[in-house]
Parts: sequence; structure tokens; C-alpha cells
Amino acid sequence: MAYSCVMPTKTDHGDIGDVEPLADSTANQARRVVAAYANDADECRVFLSMLGIGPAKPEN
Repeated sequence: MAYSCVMPTKTDHGDIGDVEPLADSTANQARRVVAAYANDADECRVFLSMLGIGPAKPEN
């Protein structure tokens, strides 16, 4: 699915220091909901990345 409008990247991160880390159970539940509504695996990866709950990258 191609997206017809492209939004510019938000550069103002605000006061991110006040944000608490997401609980693992909450992140897992959010991943399941996103996976259920995504049209395909690529869309799911994009949405998870946007939410900041995508798969962890292995450390080298």
C-alpha cells in the first residue's frame, strides 16, 4: 500500500526526559494490536517503528 501524502519528520522532541519507559507487557499488547490491523508485514514494521516498539536490534 503506497501512502499518497508524506508528512515531514517532527524535529522538536520536546521534553522527552519526562517520558517513562513503556512496560514490556504494554509494548507486547501494542505489538499484537498493530499486527492485527496491519495489511501486511511491511506495514506492521512501519507502524511499530513509528511507535518506537519495533523489534530490538542485536548489539554487536
